[in-house]
Amino acid sequence: MDWLRDHAWETWLGLTIVLGVLEMLSLDFVLLMLAAGAAVGMVAALLGAPLILQVLLAAGAAAASLVLVRPSVVKRMHSGPELKTGHAKLVGERGVVLNEITSTHGGLIKLSGEEWTARPYDESLVIGVGEAVEVLEIRGATAFVHPVPRLES
Repeated sequence: MDWLRDHAWETWLGLTIVLGVLEMLSLDFVLLMLAAGAAVGMVAALLGAPLILQVLLAAGAAAASLVLVRPSVVKRMHSGPELKTGHAKLVGERGVVLNEITSTHGGLIKLSGEEWTARPYDESLVIGVGEAVEVLEIRGATAFVHPVPRLES
């Protein structure tokens, strides 16, 4: 027990390093929080705190970081931007009408550098050549579009 008291900070440092290395293998952020608690225990040992206080401070810091820090870190690491692929990424994009678009006779639009068959989303509309349109839906190989309002000046 005397050896542990004389070398407490080195023991806490070794525990911090071992837990940090094991965290790199697990990537679950639990061992990292325990390593943070061990680091607090090391600081307490360096400041000359008794062993029981070192253990209590290390356990308290580890528990606090598990409860307060880990959930937000895990949420941030496991979430990312929503990935849209295929036709879904074209919804919301804007294009230009190449041929007049009516509900009875679909036209063509230039969309993301490609020509697409298009129909008006609102069947009562007629969309003229050169108008800017926004894609509201893709069904099969047909884009359902709506004209983008223009500000008249």
